[in-house]
Amino acid sequence: MPTALAADLVSDGTADARSLDEQFHSPVIAWFDANARDLPWRRQDAGPWGVMVSEFMLQQTPVSRVLPVYEQWLARWPRPADLAEEAPGEAVRAWGRLGYPRRALRLHGAAVAITERHGGDVPAQHAQLLALPGIGEYTAAAVASFAYGQRHAVLDTNVRRVFARAVTGVQYPPNATTAAERKLARALLPGDERTASRWAAASMELGALVCTARNEDCARCPLADRCAWLRAGKPAHEGPARRGQTYAGTDRQVRGKLLAVLREAVTPVPQAALDRVWDDAVQRARALDGLVADGLVEPLPDGCYRLPLT
Repeated sequence: MPTALAADLVSDGTADARSLDEQFHSPVIAWFDANARDLPWRRQDAGPWGVMVSEFMLQQTPVSRVLPVYEQWLARWPRPADLAEEAPGEAVRAWGRLGYPRRALRLHGAAVAITERHGGDVPAQHAQLLALPGIGEYTAAAVASFAYGQRHAVLDTNVRRVFARAVTGVQYPPNATTAAERKLARALLPGDERTASRWAAASMELGALVCTARNEDCARCPLADRCAWLRAGKPAHEGPARRGQTYAGTDRQVRGKLLAVLREAVTPVPQAALDRVWDDAVQRARALDGLVADGLVEPLPDGCYRLPLT
């Protein structure tokens, strides 16, 4: 059941700006100023391209795994045009074991579009970002906010969880982002761009470090004295069961093993080499077919396979 504040914000979007600043913006941003991690994509020299690369890599992947790949990626491709000149398969190869490798193809496609449409510079306008291949509402808002300091609601899993607990009074947000969540996020945005951009980064960091999915550290939270969920006694989640993602034995694991062979190869790989990575022939064939369908693997007439060249 939404709190009175959440209901008011979602129903008509009204709230006293000073009250919101005192209750939420100021304490969270002050906490962020004192506790934010020193991450390379937050530094001034990262630039919009560095921010965009980080946003692609951080989707469903923890910071600790992203950091080494991010550094290698930017050293090799410091500008979108540098990546656009390479075959898409090289992006897949450099993606390594970050998982969800279609993100590498999407990032390559975005780099090509940036080079062709925007002279090699990541566009600043939200609509132009959204028009790039592989970029959805979240990524467009994140790049516009974090790279260009604009005022956008940036709703990732961490932010949604903070808002669900602090404002709505429930343990977890819905499995998929709802219209009500988007409206709430817009209503909570500070009015000026600089503060809004800082708020977006701060609320995300709060969810990542303190208001975590499990073992939340309420004693460290700057919103503890006004958190609706904490004040209600931290009621347990009442929605559908939240199942953790499995990996072992899944098609995802098989796809990863197949891609690992192809990434390490400098020449096309024969079918026999791929057959050795997984005993279940049916599952292996299904995983390989999926990689081909996704454009991550290119079959050749001689029965060999390689990472895509076009």
